[in-house]
Amino acid sequence: MRTAQGRVEPAGMRPVAATHASSVHERIRADILAGRLRPGARLPIKAMMARYEVGQTPLREALNRLAADGLVAAEDQRGFAVPGISADELQELTRTRCWLEERALRESMAAATEAWEEAVLLAGHRLLRTPRGLDSEDPAAEAPWEARHREFHDLLVANCGSRWLMGFCAQLTDRHQRYRKLAARRAFPHRDVRAEHQAIMDAVLARDADAAVARLMAHYAVTAEIILHDESVFPSKS
Repeated sequence: MRTAQGRVEPAGMRPVAATHASSVHERIRADILAGRLRPGARLPIKAMMARYEVGQTPLREALNRLAADGLVAAEDQRGFAVPGISADELQELTRTRCWLEERALRESMAAATEAWEEAVLLAGHRLLRTPRGLDSEDPAAEAPWEARHREFHDLLVANCGSRWLMGFCAQLTDRHQRYRKLAARRAFPHRDVRAEHQAIMDAVLARDADAAVARLMAHYAVTAEIILHDESVFPSKS
């Protein structure tokens, strides 16, 4: 196989390298979003190669892809790191996510089809039936709920008709999830998240766009307030 630069590579080399890079990209991304790689943590190449059992080339490719998505910081002469967090960024992320998802949800509802509404209904019921896993000491216990949660929110905007808008919404969701996963688990049991999701789904299926948007925006605003007032994430300066 001849590369764009004119070099000849053995058949099959590029697909294998691409597969390795995609695999490690998803694993690092999952660790960042779950908080297993903490904000501000350095990501030294040798240590990351050992942790993910991958070669340097696919690892660097994966880290560069994550840097393009804003989930990794690439620093001149210093390598890679997990971006830090700040209250200002969280507030900006929440505002921007609300702006974009309001438009995406309204467009999705304006173009509503029976298939899309059935998909939202199914995703909503799956989410409502899935335990949150907050009482378990095993972090993996939350994984099924997190997957259902992401599926439901992604579907709300999936019918908007714009791949660009969906892509921007997905990037903001990723960045916002970093903050949500850092918040103390004790804060969320006092909140009826199940009722919030039910209310959003009910408004969507009733084709009440104003109510659906209002409930979705309130859902994100409450999440941001919980995180902002969590001393484990943003310690008081007093």
